Amino acid sequence: MGAGVCCACCFAAMECDMDRLPWVSAESLKRDLHGMVDGLAESIMASMNAARPGHLINDTEEPVRQAGHEFLRAAFEAALQQKINAAEAAFPPSGDHHDRPANA
Repeated sequence: MGAGVCCACCFAAMECDMDRLPWVSAESLKRDLHGMVDGLAESIMASMNAARPGHLINDTEEPVRQAGHEFLRAAFEAALQQKINAAEAAFPPSGDHHDRPANA
């Protein structure tokens, strides 16, 4: 699980209450993805530059596909984490339950 995710029950609670999740801007996700795009470009070009002459497609297709898959996974994870963080911030803290009367 990523940072800020406490447990599967948090996911379940948010899944049940999707209509009340806070809106998160694409600009926020773009900031997170910026560094990931740099890494994707570096991985793709490292594969391309390592290819043997006459074997460009054969030597690069799988490494480039894997780099793209990893980028998509990380992008989805980042978007999900932003949504979870926004939802957690929107809920008030649980407060101290010791302040309640014993018969409440």
